[in-house]
Amino acid sequence: MTETAVIPLAAHVDYAAGSIVSRTLVDKKAGTLTLFSFDAGQGLSEHTAPFDAVVQVLEGEAQVVVGGRELTVPAGHLTILPANVPHAVRALQRFKMLLTLIRS
Repeated sequence: MTETAVIPLAAHVDYAAGSIVSRTLVDKKAGTLTLFSFDAGQGLSEHTAPFDAVVQVLEGEAQVVVGGRELTVPAGHLTILPANVPHAVRALQRFKMLLTLIRS
């Protein structure tokens, strides 16, 4: 997405049965903005990234594990994923999130 627009975030990515759907809004040298929808039971296995990231839940509720600490992140809340710290995301129920990756 390169044009200026007002974006209804949660409505900008659809759910798909048994899947995770992603839609990149911005992909620049400084970082990325990516929308995700997770169907119930879907998740991203534990991994690390070389950059800080922010998970902002837009709809539903996410289970996020950061450095072994399990967090429940409801809609309207966010959590920070520090660089090089193992993290995972799981959908106990379907949810949507905006992932902001900060490449610095």
